[in-house]
Amino acid sequence: MESLQKDFHSESSGPSKAHVIKFFVFSLIGIFTFFIPITINGTSSIPLDHIVTYIQSTFTSLVPFYAFIVIILGAVYPFINRTWNKDAVTIVLSLFKVFGVAVAAMLIFNFGPAWLFTPNMGPFLFDKLVIPVGLLVPIGAVFLALLVGYGLLEFIGVLLQPVMRPIWKTPGRSAIDAVASFVGSYSIGLLITNRVFKEGKYTVKEATIIATGFSTVSATFMIVVAKTLGLMDLWNIYFWVTLFVTFLVTAITVRIWPLNKISDEYFDGEGQPEKVIKEKRIKAAWAQAMEAAEQSPSFGKNIWMNLKDGFIMTMAILPSILSVGLLGLILAEFTPVFDVLGYIFYPFTWIMQVPEPMLAAKASAIEIAEMFLPSLLVADAPLITKFVIATVSVSAILFFSALIPCILSTDIPVSIPKLLVIWIERTILTIIIVTPIAYLLL
Repeated sequence: MESLQKDFHSESSGPSKAHVIKFFVFSLIGIFTFFIPITINGTSSIPLDHIVTYIQSTFTSLVPFYAFIVIILGAVYPFINRTWNKDAVTIVLSLFKVFGVAVAAMLIFNFGPAWLFTPNMGPFLFDKLVIPVGLLVPIGAVFLALLVGYGLLEFIGVLLQPVMRPIWKTPGRSAIDAVASFVGSYSIGLLITNRVFKEGKYTVKEATIIATGFSTVSATFMIVVAKTLGLMDLWNIYFWVTLFVTFLVTAITVRIWPLNKISDEYFDGEGQPEKVIKEKRIKAAWAQAMEAAEQSPSFGKNIWMNLKDGFIMTMAILPSILSVGLLGLILAEFTPVFDVLGYIFYPFTWIMQVPEPMLAAKASAIEIAEMFLPSLLVADAPLITKFVIATVSVSAILFFSALIPCILSTDIPVSIPKLLVIWIERTILTIIIVTPIAYLLL
């Protein structure tokens, strides 16, 4: 063991056994929780999802009130810490959070306009988004302390430097974010991104690329889309094509405006950029992992820091999902806004010969409100159209019912207009890339 440690560490004494044990034990628990699907009661999912499902099903009557309390705390928090009037966007979002409390009260205590209680409006937002996210983020934050707090982030980062930096212009350590989002949840991916950004390990540009390019909906959400559109027979094709298209689109968008012009500054001015490793990559990865394990806070402090960050993020997300998300659903249901927006994408669905191009264009536009809505719109469309729109739902990434409020609740300084431009770019690129693939494979 001593000779192995000397090979893998620059100091003559090598890393202590305690640091080696911390690295392996805590990192493996984190990997198991976030990335290893297991089957319980006939359902295959990651352990974190099973924990959330267990809590949701065991405490059915209490969970909505827990969510309601979190929403109230989230609405008053900006006023208590006096950040509500920081800028125009923050003022609007703070007022929307107050509106979110009113919506939650109506849904929980069963009063208000009849349209709010239709299954695809308030109940959809509360049951399918608010409650799962409200449990997932704080519980995930506890295990996140194990995943990224003891050297795994640094170890993976050094190994994947040759891939991440040339293709996506992000550090190797961002691979953890990408995998966590795709396997676990965009909220978990953003929690990791925000934590690493605040530590000065990502620039503003890198954090924005990761938030808008990797923080996609999880495989669990994709299964729901595939079931809705009758694509489960093609699940493996759908999953791998969507994975490929999503990351290819990200590789393109990082090279065009607005992402290519975003600041390279760090959160607090001083950063800890990833050291570029040219040789002895495994040795360097091990050395950095051991250094991180040595500098890590105590187990209890690490858990508490992450739990606190996760709960504050949950408070920011939940009232926004209910208010901003509801506005998006109202616009989709009762106004022609998305019919008009659809004309942005119609030339591309028509040129790429997507069957029923106008329907596909409208479905692409409605994704900005909520990523499930396009599937409902094209449920009876031809197979090619369903496949294209199912891919767009995931690859476009940005939507107002949850992900955009999540990004705005982090410390990453990105504006709504820029997020909208990135969404349009991603949607157009996805249509152009996935349509020929759909014709080739289906």
